[in-house]
Amino acid sequence: MPYTRGSLFRLFALFLIFAAALPLLSQSGGRSGTVSGTVTDGTGAVVTGAKVSMMNPVSGYNREAVTDTTGVYRFANVPFDSYHMVISAPGFNAYTRDVDVRSTVAVSLTDSLKIGTATTSVTVDAGDLLSPDATFHTDLDRGLFDKLPLESQSSSLSSLVTLSSPGVAADSNGLFHGLGDHASNSFSIDGQPITDQQSKVFSNQIPSNSVQSIEVISGAPPAEFGGKTSLVIQVTTRSGQGETKPTGSVTTSYGSFGSASGGIDLGYGGKNWGNFIEIDGLNTGRFLDPPEFKVFHDKGNEQNAFDRIDWNFNQKDSIHLNFNYSRSWFQTPNSYDNINVQNVLNPMADGTSANPVIGSVGNTDQRSQIGTFDIAPTYTRVINNYAVFNFGPYVRRDAYNYYPSNNPLADRGALDLQTSSIGQYRTLTNAGVHTDLSYSRGINTVKIGANYSQTFLNENDALGVVNPLYNAPCVDANGNPLAGYASPDTCGDNAPNPSYIPVLAPYDLTRGGMLYNFAGHTDVKEIALYAQDQIQLGNWLFNAGIRGDLYNGLAVARQAEPRVGMSYKVKPTSSVLRVSYARTLESPFNENLVLSSQGCSNAVLSPLLACQGGTGTLQPGFRNEFHAGLQQAFGKNLVLSGDYIWKYTHNAFDFSVLGNTPITFPIDWHNSKIPGFDLRADVPNFHNFTAFVVMSSVAARFFPPQVAGAGATVGQTGYPFRIDHDEKYNETTHVQYQLPFSIGRTAAPWISFNWRYDSGLVAGSAPCYGTAANDPNTPCALSSTTTQDGQPGIQMVNALGIPLTADQEFEAGFACNGVKATPYLALPNVCPATQFTSSLISIPAPNTGDNDKNPQRIAPRNVFDASIGEDNLFHGDKDKWSLRLSAVNISNKYALYNFLSTFSGTHYLTPRALTAEIGFHF
Repeated sequence: MPYTRGSLFRLFALFLIFAAALPLLSQSGGRSGTVSGTVTDGTGAVVTGAKVSMMNPVSGYNREAVTDTTGVYRFANVPFDSYHMVISAPGFNAYTRDVDVRSTVAVSLTDSLKIGTATTSVTVDAGDLLSPDATFHTDLDRGLFDKLPLESQSSSLSSLVTLSSPGVAADSNGLFHGLGDHASNSFSIDGQPITDQQSKVFSNQIPSNSVQSIEVISGAPPAEFGGKTSLVIQVTTRSGQGETKPTGSVTTSYGSFGSASGGIDLGYGGKNWGNFIEIDGLNTGRFLDPPEFKVFHDKGNEQNAFDRIDWNFNQKDSIHLNFNYSRSWFQTPNSYDNINVQNVLNPMADGTSANPVIGSVGNTDQRSQIGTFDIAPTYTRVINNYAVFNFGPYVRRDAYNYYPSNNPLADRGALDLQTSSIGQYRTLTNAGVHTDLSYSRGINTVKIGANYSQTFLNENDALGVVNPLYNAPCVDANGNPLAGYASPDTCGDNAPNPSYIPVLAPYDLTRGGMLYNFAGHTDVKEIALYAQDQIQLGNWLFNAGIRGDLYNGLAVARQAEPRVGMSYKVKPTSSVLRVSYARTLESPFNENLVLSSQGCSNAVLSPLLACQGGTGTLQPGFRNEFHAGLQQAFGKNLVLSGDYIWKYTHNAFDFSVLGNTPITFPIDWHNSKIPGFDLRADVPNFHNFTAFVVMSSVAARFFPPQVAGAGATVGQTGYPFRIDHDEKYNETTHVQYQLPFSIGRTAAPWISFNWRYDSGLVAGSAPCYGTAANDPNTPCALSSTTTQDGQPGIQMVNALGIPLTADQEFEAGFACNGVKATPYLALPNVCPATQFTSSLISIPAPNTGDNDKNPQRIAPRNVFDASIGEDNLFHGDKDKWSLRLSAVNISNKYALYNFLSTFSGTHYLTPRALTAEIGFHF
């Protein structure tokens, strides 16, 4: 039965009444907690001035505090994790203990020091490297990721996740595929859920300089998480609370492609309040990943402002407010096919004549602008020593403008690169509230909560045909479309086009038509209730939870979703064994949801959007996923953690792209099966040396038919296929070394190095040779398979049989008999299969290609990045100057992310990029 707005509000109100009836409790909001304690001596007298160190050697968290005149210390904004604590004071033996922070309920400690010899050394053993959780996750604190060379300045948070988390396949423009799914990732910013896409072609991300720590959950998600859960990225932002003296930094950088950036951050506060503010900006000549290795028409800029305010009204009541505003403006990168575009000149006079004038209409000039704001206050109430209550309303809005070329006919590009010009203004406004009650006592850590959100989608699109051959009224004697003529009635000696679509005639800009305007709106309402408990029984840890999701948008779905997990810590071998299961509701992507759901049922939009599959509304799906994992510590210097994954999804979502634009539409496949593994190895600080390795292998197998959504050109055989975010193997190795000695009059510098290996995403639009007789699931379009002098030959066409342009052949690194394609000189129409090669794409040998077992793939690549820096150039005690030199893609590797991807187009990796940054820190 469909849920009405009234019934949803009533259900939500009942939950709030239930929550309000509980005695109000709480401490720290979001995904961080508080650790406080009192230090005494053997007689019970308080110890003042004791130094308290709290660290996690794997995540890099390392903080210090000093006890006040009452012997009390306090650590606020502590990310959920396990920590090693050392307390030392003159005249006393050092005291060590381990602390688990698993809840917003404050951890209160009382520790007694014994008379002895003071020591400040920190001893770490194998147990300190282990996390007993039943869910595999990666924890990174600012101390570890601050020196990581990042590929993208405008999507630094995405770059951080891609490089440091296992199970992530890198894609262009800040996109990353978590565990075989396209962008099925959610961000939790201090507890605020964000399940919409965060790539820089969809939204503006929170700046990485405002991030204190992240936790990436790649295991089965606990019950508190819903929506997009392939990866759950929990972000804890920086806070000024406890910073009794203003601290901050001013940085500026300049580098390749004319990239200039500047930023300032400031943290200040006291025991009961704090404020952290960060402002930065970027201007660059390479904002997006372009379809050419040579960069042109790719300028962009971005500005960010982030502010976090913490205020404790008293010992029980506090509030935490996040505010973020970001604006970006950027060009859609051109290819050589977008230069001096040929089209019909003066269409009002010539497009309808028998002999229209064909000439250059200039270069394609498409641009975008995105404005994003987010306001998220959270009220916290401490009920007692065991319970905390959080209540957090939020509102977030993305306003996206896409501007076509000033002359829309220039949007055509090469012959069939883009059939229509499109302009778009759409907004995505997500307003809601999350609330939870945490209880921690004895063996139980309980959390019950709810999330209600409404996502208001407004889509305004203007489309018009810009290819005079796309819907030509007339054809010549050979059936080739003709650029001129107003209608089939004016063909004269030529024949009417049997494929002519009369409904498009008023919107054919090459024949004096006008733009077709589409306006779509929907209001997606979602409510979730959940309860979970983490039970510690000796070396056993059990997670048990249940979640209920109600989705009411263009379609309606409701599901009960059990989540369970179990782990066992084997102390003698320093091992943790774990298994987990999760059932999740899979909701459609919100970006262009209305257009994709309704466009294929619209007579005008359907051909313009290249509808191939289902024509109905995108329906929510469901997933069952299973994880089995192991964590193993080898002494105190190495810890290994990994999972094997099985994911089965009914109604699996992906995207289709419109021509040469960043405008994409969600699509819906019947189901998917995704097995694989992910693994992470960490070397904590060992004689100033730190390292980690992440690796994964995921098989993303999708099954037709396409159930709904605009576009798509794959899977038409009816057999399973590997979607273009399937990757056999990827790996990132990061090493970092702090020199133990000074150079000259400066302090010791540090060195950081990345090695990223990708085996290559699927590139299904590359031609190859194969016949349906040899393999009914061949990736080689039958129109590309031919013979030449009786020998197998390959025609230069894409998966739809459309001829490739010379530049597209060049972009793919194609060669025939050793002769390479150039941007303006194509290969022969037919190349002998044995002579056809590519330097950038792995093409299956003739008759060996299979969409499921052996598809075409982007060629494997190794990319190396490095940084070297000094954090205190002039030996300052309080004020410090820093210098950092970074190089991305040191070897200038010439490689692709993807080629003519149905879902993201063609993009190259960043060429060698050098950046110098100087900063002042106080």
